Amino acid sequence: MVKELSIFIDESGDFGEYQSYSPFYIISLVFHKQNKELSKHIINLDLKLSKYLLNNNCVHTGPIARGEEVYKGMAINERHNIMNSFISFVKKCPISYKSFHIEKKHFKDESGMVSRLERDLSAFLQDNFVYFSGFDKIKIYYDYGQSEVTKMLTNVFDDLFANVEFTKAVPSEYKLFQAADLFCYFTLIKLKLDSGIISENEIKFFGTKYALRKNYLKPLAKMEFGYL
Repeated sequence: MVKELSIFIDESGDFGEYQSYSPFYIISLVFHKQNKELSKHIINLDLKLSKYLLNNNCVHTGPIARGEEVYKGMAINERHNIMNSFISFVKKCPISYKSFHIEKKHFKDESGMVSRLERDLSAFLQDNFVYFSGFDKIKIYYDYGQSEVTKMLTNVFDDLFANVEFTKAVPSEYKLFQAADLFCYFTLIKLKLDSGIISENEIKFFGTKYALRKNYLKPLAKMEFGYL
C-alpha cells in the first residue's frame, strides 16, 4: 500500500508594508495520513451544518467570529454552534498542524518576509526529515491564492523531496483546507492576544480572554505537530 501524506495549506495576511490592522503574516499546514479515515467525521459535521444553508457546508472561521459574509445577520448562538461544531470535527480528525508567522514591522520589504518564511518552513521539514521522507507520496493542497506562497512551497518541497505532487484546491471542497483556515485564524488571535493588541470586538464573540484561551487556544494547541 502506498503511504501518502496530504498537506493542506492556507495563509492569513499579505506581504504589503506593515499596517496596524495587519501586523502579522501566517501560514498554516494541516497534515493528514491518507490511510486515516475521515468520512464518518465529515458526514457527522455536514449533518450538523446542513440546517444553516451554507454553500457546500463550507466553514470560514474569521467571518464566523466577526459575523461577516454569509454569517452576517446570523444570531451569535448560531455562529457559536457552527464554530463549535467545526472545532469538534477538527479535534476528532487524525490530523496535526504547524503554523509559521512573521511580524511584518521587522522586515523592510516583501522579499525579506518571504525569505524568512521559506527558511522557517525548510528548517521545520529538515528537522523532521525522517518522518516526512517516510511517505511514498506527499500531496500539497493549496488554492494558489498568493503567487509568493506558491513559489515558496514549490522551492522548499521540491528541494527536499522527490515525491511531491501539487494540487490546486478549492476551499469549499476540502474540509481540511477549511481546517488550515481555522488554524490560521486562531494563530492570529493568539498572536494578537499575547501582544496586547487584540480588540474588544475580537474578544466579544468568545466572551472573555480567559474563555478564549481555555476553550479554544489551549485545546487547539494540543493538535500542533510534535505536541507532547
